[in-house]
Amino acid sequence: MMNKPLTITAIAATALVGYAIYFDFNRRNSPQFRKSLKKKSIKHEKLAAKEQEQSKKSKLDDIKKALAQDLAENPIPTDLAEKESFFMQQVALGEQLGALPNKKIEAAICFYKALAVYPNPTDILGIYQRSVPEEVYELVVMLIAVQPPASVTNILGGASTAGATEGEKKPTAEDLD
Repeated sequence: MMNKPLTITAIAATALVGYAIYFDFNRRNSPQFRKSLKKKSIKHEKLAAKEQEQSKKSKLDDIKKALAQDLAENPIPTDLAEKESFFMQQVALGEQLGALPNKKIEAAICFYKALAVYPNPTDILGIYQRSVPEEVYELVVMLIAVQPPASVTNILGGASTAGATEGEKKPTAEDLD
C-alpha cells in the first residue's frame, strides 16, 4: 500500500503536468489564447513602466527635499580656506555614509557639496564615477540635475552665468542637453 503523502504528491505533479500540457496546446493552437496572453503581457509592461516612473518621480522629490533641507541647515562655505577643509570633510563623511545601506541620499549630498566647492567639477565627477558606489554616483548626478552648483553652471553656461551664485539661476533646457 502506498503511503498518503506520496499519493498526494503524485496527484499534484500529474495535475501540474496536465495544466502545462493544456497551456502549451492552447498557446500553440488558439489564436484567441495568444491574443489574450499578448494583451496581458502589454498591460503588465505598461503597469510596470508606470510604477517605475512614479518611483523615479518620488525619489527625485525626496532628493530635492533632502538637498534643500541640508543646504538650509549647512550652507556651502564661500571662503577659500574654508572650502578646502570643507571639501575633505564632506568627502570623508560621504565615504562613511556611502558604506551604510540606508544612508545613500545623505552620502550623495555630501559628495554633491564637496563637488560644489571643488574648483574643477568635471575632474571630481570622473573620480566619483570610479570610486563611489554606483547608486550613490547616480544620486549625485541627479542632485546636479536638480540644482547645479555654481561651479557646474559656470562650465555649462560659460560667461553668462559667471556672476551667478548657487541657487540663483535655474538651468535651462539648453544647459541640460
